[in-house]
Amino acid sequence: MDTSILGQLVRTFSMISLIAIGGMNAVLPALRHEVVDVLRWMDNEKFMQLFAVTQITPGPNVVIVSLVGWEVAGLAGLLVATLSMLLPACLLAFMVGRIANQVAGTSGFRLAQDALVPVAVGLILAGGLDLAQAAYRGWMTPLLVGANVAFILFTKYNPVWALMASALIALGAHYSGIFPLL
Repeated sequence: MDTSILGQLVRTFSMISLIAIGGMNAVLPALRHEVVDVLRWMDNEKFMQLFAVTQITPGPNVVIVSLVGWEVAGLAGLLVATLSMLLPACLLAFMVGRIANQVAGTSGFRLAQDALVPVAVGLILAGGLDLAQAAYRGWMTPLLVGANVAFILFTKYNPVWALMASALIALGAHYSGIFPLL
């Protein structure tokens, strides 16, 4: 096993884990940028395939880190990537939690909490836009995204129905030859 790859996995995922304000979806652009653009471990299509797999599996979105580690360095890569993503964030959360217990209720603490909300929302929105751009396959992609957004914003129905309809439309368009790039 090439230990330099494992070292790169540790550096990459440890640094990303420390900026994961808002969860895994908030750091997906940074993850995709490092894995695809900087380190060139895989192309956009492979990354998006791994992301799609994580979205249909039960559990947290951090599973993508494990899949990237597996893809790059097998079982050792999976273990190193997963631990590198989880341990620094867990230790930081533990330390911040200890401090927060001591200063909870102060105006400075409330200000810090209020300041982190827009940061997290912005990171999550940026993650969604980055993934949408990486997933772009032609005119049908923004059409389906727009239809899903409208469905979620303007109806009270479960978003799963829109996602299922989009999948069926995309499959139908692909297999009918109308849109072969899906």
